[in-house]
Amino acid sequence: MPQPSADRSLSASGTARSIAGLPGGGRYAVWQGFIASLCMALGGLGVGWMASGSSLIRVPFFIVLRDNPVLVVLCTVLVAFGGLFLVRAWLRLGQRVGDWRSVHPLALCKIAALWCAPLMLTFPLFSRDVYAYIGQGRLMVAGLNPYVNGISALNNYHNLGPDSLWTEAPTPYGPVFLWIEQAIVWVSGGNLEVAIGLFRVVAAVGVILCAIAVIGLAQHYGLQTSRKLWLTVANPLFVINFIASIHNDALMLGLVLLGLLAVVRGRPVLGIVLATLSIGIKPITLIALPFIGLLWAGQRAGWGRKIACWTLTVIISGAILTIEGAVTGFWFGWLPAMTTSGTIWTWYAPFGLLSVTAATLVQSMNGPADLVAELIKAAGRALGMLAALWFVLRGSSERIMLRMALALTAVVVTAAAIQPWYVTWLAAFFALAGIAEGWYLRAYYLATVFFTVIALTDQLDVFDWIPLIAIRAVAIALSVVFVAYMMFWDWKTRTLFTRGPALSGASAAR
Repeated sequence: MPQPSADRSLSASGTARSIAGLPGGGRYAVWQGFIASLCMALGGLGVGWMASGSSLIRVPFFIVLRDNPVLVVLCTVLVAFGGLFLVRAWLRLGQRVGDWRSVHPLALCKIAALWCAPLMLTFPLFSRDVYAYIGQGRLMVAGLNPYVNGISALNNYHNLGPDSLWTEAPTPYGPVFLWIEQAIVWVSGGNLEVAIGLFRVVAAVGVILCAIAVIGLAQHYGLQTSRKLWLTVANPLFVINFIASIHNDALMLGLVLLGLLAVVRGRPVLGIVLATLSIGIKPITLIALPFIGLLWAGQRAGWGRKIACWTLTVIISGAILTIEGAVTGFWFGWLPAMTTSGTIWTWYAPFGLLSVTAATLVQSMNGPADLVAELIKAAGRALGMLAALWFVLRGSSERIMLRMALALTAVVVTAAAIQPWYVTWLAAFFALAGIAEGWYLRAYYLATVFFTVIALTDQLDVFDWIPLIAIRAVAIALSVVFVAYMMFWDWKTRTLFTRGPALSGASAAR
């Protein structure tokens, strides 16, 4: 079993170092990241998502901030600049650390907390899924089945603020998250701001669980713990998508990573329970179960032992899911909800773009456009699952984490829609698989930059009489200029995106 020889910063004899122990340039990067996060939080007051039923919508301050086009543009600039300045601060922090072994993991946890803190106090940014969570929680409180009823089953559901796509759609989440939604709606007493704050606390708990699991897994695999925390919980994608956008993926990812940690530490049953709780948040982590079985079987296991471990994994997880379904009374209603295709697609998702392009061509010839689009989406899903199965059955027994990352990537890439928060799952698994120098690390940087830009420019909330296309154009233009500056003109960061040697902060093989 690999031992954490490459990283002794958490040993009993290790000296804890705080942020003050970072090199001077590193401390500058930390506070630059805090300023960036603060800019996003302030801008979010003007263009973050506010429901029409919010108790704050009639507050004069917010009326002025959201009604004045100049102030709306200023808030948009603050959000876009802050997000990309956070990316640059993250990159510079990595560059300025000469030896990650000299940085205590607690320092990275403090940095992540510092960068997340301002975003705990602003409106939801770049996504209004949290309002759908509140609506689904109200369905639960009302005794309705969220796997059958959309949010439109509620009175005055428009005031709750969810995207129109959720009005008729069943929830794709598992029973554990339904209970969390129900509890938060009950505790908040119907107050949207209190509910949003509680969901943010849940997301923050998810990030904390991610940090605990990353530390443990990095130690187990002999990786540099602080560097893995920098690549994951301090990554702008985690800060933006988990805290600013309040996605339940934070808790989902934290639980499945804790499950993997339990398995590699010799507690497979606990690992399966934790992974199953993750499935109960968002069922996509079903993909982790066969890899948990492989970890349980061990590196030198034959097919007989692998099949036995897989069987036990399915029995334990299936029993827990059955109990959860029985308690809710909804049983496995999340299965059809999860497999429903939907109408969402993104231009950077290959099968999404292909389905829309083909459907448009077929429609121009008066053909069955919807059928063609559905067939292409189904083909993508099938291809993704076949590729995931390949990585389950084939590959080195010593690279389970990499195989899991590749399996999850196959499922994500072949989907019709690839959301920025999906990439956080992949970022975590690839980081724990061991990202070395060269094109692997450059690809990691590029993915972080690209999906940060997608998040920053995708969803902004403005009043109907202010042209949204103009506001988004401001965010897109600023993002393009800032990214071009970082990649081509900023002599401090441009070397990270070239074939030249990476600067010292990204050192250390893994």
